[in-house]
Amino acid sequence: MNDNEIQTQGALTSKEKIINYYNNNKLLIYSSLFALLIIIFSIIFYLEIKETKRETLANNYIDAEIYLENGNTSKAKELLKTIILENDKTYSALSLFLILNENLIEDNEEIIILFDHVLENNKFDNEIKNLIILKKLLFESNYANEQKLLSSINTLINSDSLWKPHALLMLGDFFVSKKEYLKAKEFYTRILSLKNINKELYTQARLQLIFIQNEK
Repeated sequence: MNDNEIQTQGALTSKEKIINYYNNNKLLIYSSLFALLIIIFSIIFYLEIKETKRETLANNYIDAEIYLENGNTSKAKELLKTIILENDKTYSALSLFLILNENLIEDNEEIIILFDHVLENNKFDNEIKNLIILKKLLFESNYANEQKLLSSINTLINSDSLWKPHALLMLGDFFVSKKEYLKAKEFYTRILSLKNINKELYTQARLQLIFIQNEK
């Protein structure tokens, strides 16, 4: 048997193996292909639905802004609350901030519930999440007691977050409003010890320390 005959026989053997494998596993092959097609079409369908949902949320957010411009705060508030509950990390956060900026909800507990919902039901980047937490704490500082506020903000002020100096400044201002100047001084001083912080924040902390010194 020459080399050509050996190669031909080897090729036929390989071909027979493939045919035999196909015949023995035909059902499995078709099932796998069918499952793969379902997965592909499901992903395409999901992405289309998601894009359509985001377009709807964007339009609803714009409608809420129009309602506000026209003085219809009631409709704006309800539409923004609906957007928040849709759990889109962009429009849920924007809607919550707009409610806060426009003072659309007077019930403090309802605002906190919305904050918690946004934080618990959306996956934010760390610094975006920290910003929302800071805004929540700023809101709570208007009525929360010292112990609760310090407990809530502890993780943020002991982190390396971009918003750490803002949190420290908020605490300093909180204690100044209560005329507890020694506690306020502690947080302003911590701001001055930070490296590469925003110049405006640094200046605000120094001015508040001068104010405290003059109050003594």
